[in-house]
Amino acid sequence: MSLPPAHPRKLAHTRTTSYHGYQREDGLWDIEAHLRDTKPDLFDIPGEHTWQPEEPIHDMHIRLTVDTQLVIHAIAVSMNSTPHGECDQAADPMQKMVGCRLGAGWRKAIDENLGNAKGCTHLRELLFNMATAAFQSVTGTFAGSHPDQPPPHLGRCLSWRFDSPLVERRYPMFFKWTPKSKT
Repeated sequence: MSLPPAHPRKLAHTRTTSYHGYQREDGLWDIEAHLRDTKPDLFDIPGEHTWQPEEPIHDMHIRLTVDTQLVIHAIAVSMNSTPHGECDQAADPMQKMVGCRLGAGWRKAIDENLGNAKGCTHLRELLFNMATAAFQSVTGTFAGSHPDQPPPHLGRCLSWRFDSPLVERRYPMFFKWTPKSKT
């Protein structure tokens, strides 16, 4: 299904993001993200820089090296183009994410380590979705960690809700599942 036709308009900005997952020979995984912002016309930030049409204003890369449990072993950041000279300072704080796990609490860990003035908005945006890219890339992440516990993606979206036909088909043992109360 396509979007409905748009009103007459002119392109003002393009943000492109991409995510890639790679299995390494040493058993670890590299999850890479790239963000690129461009404008179709000349763009100027007075006192900073003037960008030619389609010249990247932001051109940023992140590589997370994770294990099969999605724990970060290393992080590399490249900020090839940024609008301000001070932006490069945001690369070093990214090292605070080493040791974090891409799973439950991922966004909270990003916010605690890199939130607000502790990090870069654009790098945080890339990090948010790197968890999804890791889940899609790393073999076994959709398996439950314990036979009595559902895989981590169940109950996280409309299609994978515990009472959905999809869960009934794919994970009948967790169809209409509810967590056991702790006593």
